Amino acid sequence: MQFQSINKTKGILYAAVSSSTFGLAPFFSVMLLNVGFSSFEVLSYRWGIASLTLILFGWLSGCNFRLNKKDFGTVFLLSLFRAATSLSLLIAYQNIASGVASIIHFMYPLAVAMSMILFFHEKRSAWIITAISMSIVGAILLSSGNIGHGNGNTTLGIISACISVFSYGGYIIGVRKSRAVQIESTVLTCYVMGLGALLFIICGCFISGIRLVTKGVTWLYILGLALPATAISNITLVKAIKHIGPTLTSIFGAMEPLTAVIIGIVAFKESFTVASAIGIMLIVTAVTIVVCKKK
Repeated sequence: MQFQSINKTKGILYAAVSSSTFGLAPFFSVMLLNVGFSSFEVLSYRWGIASLTLILFGWLSGCNFRLNKKDFGTVFLLSLFRAATSLSLLIAYQNIASGVASIIHFMYPLAVAMSMILFFHEKRSAWIITAISMSIVGAILLSSGNIGHGNGNTTLGIISACISVFSYGGYIIGVRKSRAVQIESTVLTCYVMGLGALLFIICGCFISGIRLVTKGVTWLYILGLALPATAISNITLVKAIKHIGPTLTSIFGAMEPLTAVIIGIVAFKESFTVASAIGIMLIVTAVTIVVCKKK
């Protein structure tokens, strides 16, 4: 019992660190987009440097990076889910307020709950339906305000943020319910991010090209995005899922969008209305309902 309590405490701490550092990603991503980086350039540097950092960490920790064919297939599929999440979120940041995109992305615990019911035969509950309804109303309230910026396509931004909801939910469930749960956290994260980096680099070279960065301030943005907002957040996310499961990990993700909203308001002067506040409260409450009912 004491061992389980210690594991749960560790899982909660991992989840808190993961979500709070994830919340820094919109700031550094938008700063790189503002200096003229393409989506694939941002993601290539983000995932590439984070992968190298984690490989070094894993090597120093004595990790065994050898995978069999079945494990590699699972990891490759997870990397596609994770890459789709990053790309769709970046497209959302380009078209709508970063805080709004992050709040919509935070609805992924509902996607997790729905998937667990549909595909893993968890008991259906009226609470789930209520939570989903609340989150939809919250999303409508968020989208009813002035959420666009510049020449961005608001519809594209909202759709992209919604795609990130389901791709990230699929990633979380995959880590818990597949062969990946038996892979050491650092090794799993290195492979997922390394494969994603390779994919982004290939796409970047063919689509827009990838420039060599020479400016110091740009490197600060890249390192801020690649290290705390990616390497640290991803490894602690996997550890949290393994300790406390996907659903409880999801609820602690509340710090991620709240961090992004605050940064968006302070750094990018994004609008924040009464409707926005109500929408955020509804979505956070909906996710809380799902987790509290399950636990």
